[in-house]
Amino acid sequence: MAEPLLRLASLKKEYAHGWPRRQVTFSLVADLAVPASSIVGVMGPNGAGKTTLFEMITGSNRPTAGRVLVAGRDIHRVRYAERDRLAIHYHQSYQVRRFRRLVPSALLQRAHSDYPLVHLFDEPQFNTQDGYIGFMLDFFRHLRRQGRLVFVCLHPTARYHIDIMKEICERYLFVSGGGVAEADDFAALAARPAVRAYLGALAA
Repeated sequence: MAEPLLRLASLKKEYAHGWPRRQVTFSLVADLAVPASSIVGVMGPNGAGKTTLFEMITGSNRPTAGRVLVAGRDIHRVRYAERDRLAIHYHQSYQVRRFRRLVPSALLQRAHSDYPLVHLFDEPQFNTQDGYIGFMLDFFRHLRRQGRLVFVCLHPTARYHIDIMKEICERYLFVSGGGVAEADDFAALAARPAVRAYLGALAA
């Protein structure tokens, strides 16, 4: 059986402070698999951990526990310069996120990939003028046709953000309350009370 394109295996990230008794101030857990190429919509309140999740997927933020497997390869055991051949994180204006180097790269594995398999777009800035939205949606679909996995994370502030996600996304993730919930379509996502509260009038 082929490995899922992306597998988050009992993934967990915690931040804590204080001494000698440390207090957890942030916690996020995720355990899910995306078997094949698709376009996945991601939403959630500010500070819920969406960017932290993306950073763990691309290997720039080490999880407290669990693993991120891209086509069966643990991205946190791959050489730093080759991690973006497995998964790449575009933050806001398509600036690629960087990562800390804690282990000498020579001790890590090769990626065995020439082009990113997973593309994570973190709150891309959609320009409503001059057909820019159409261009970006075509680009996301092009990546999917090439067998890539595309994540599009939006913080909806206008109706057209919801329309974009409904048009291109095949499944959804909602990051909230320290966890990641999955939904097969937007209607199933919006049926969740936490999502309705998050979207407000946009959920109608």
